[in-house]
Amino acid sequence: MINDDLKKKYIQIAQFYYEQNLTQNEIAQKTGINRTSISRILKKIRDEGIVKITINYDLNDLSLAEKLEKQFHLKKAIVIPVDPGQPAYVKRTAIGQAASKFLDSILEDNDVIGLSWGSTLATAVEALDPTELHENIFCVPMVGGPAGKLESRYHVNTICFQAAEKLKARSLMIDVPAVVEKPSMKKDWMQTHYYKEVSNMWRNITIAVVGIGSINSTGHSTWRAFYSDSSVDQFKEEHVVGDICSRFFDHYGNEIQTHLADRTLSIPLELLHNTRYTIGVAESAEKIPGILGALNGGHLNVLVTTDETADGLLALTEQK
Repeated sequence: MINDDLKKKYIQIAQFYYEQNLTQNEIAQKTGINRTSISRILKKIRDEGIVKITINYDLNDLSLAEKLEKQFHLKKAIVIPVDPGQPAYVKRTAIGQAASKFLDSILEDNDVIGLSWGSTLATAVEALDPTELHENIFCVPMVGGPAGKLESRYHVNTICFQAAEKLKARSLMIDVPAVVEKPSMKKDWMQTHYYKEVSNMWRNITIAVVGIGSINSTGHSTWRAFYSDSSVDQFKEEHVVGDICSRFFDHYGNEIQTHLADRTLSIPLELLHNTRYTIGVAESAEKIPGILGALNGGHLNVLVTTDETADGLLALTEQK
């Protein structure tokens, strides 16, 4: 908890940066705080909600969106223009807010919302601000927890609980890891009443909201935290380009039976094809192979991304 004096200092730094457009170096000179600390404080004030960044959702690049919809037979593409030089958290915030607004616009009574894990999904749920509350909404996690350490706000249970709280919905938690230690443990879990309840809900999902993992982003801490270093190092040998909910696929979107397959507890990819909407929320040059694989496999019918990523996706398809 931030005390009042510290909060005042943080607000002053926020005003310098966001209202007066001072650089971090200029703020450091004004306050006598070193630049590295200023950078940490700016992150802290976003995390604590002292500053909330709002992106104008109406700034959708319609020409790029239409090209994506036509190329990949999507119900909807939402392409948010973001300066490529902006830091990753700004890009995540942009597409997260766009995804939350789209979700709000399509919700109906009795919808079952399936959710995955990750920093982008966390941002999307944190941005949820429903304009209308619907009856009998249910939120369900579509994948178990991490094998390694993961920041709690990125955990699927946190994301699912927060979404349910904002939508005044009911929810389930999943108290199993996405990847268990051995195949026999998977079989044991699948026989439990608890797991059957969750997996039965997967068949009723009407809207799925998913992040997309990509083999080129394996250097990022969240991916390695989820799967562990030893697993990540094997994915390239298995020709993995990406994953959704720990279900891995190649460039064409064909599911790959990786070394984790017989130990994985998560929604089968084919169930994502039965929803009214499966919304992929992802961006960055590193994630393009994973996003492209997901699109090629028809695992999404909605994509929310940045213009830089959309350009990269279309450029790759034109090369083929």
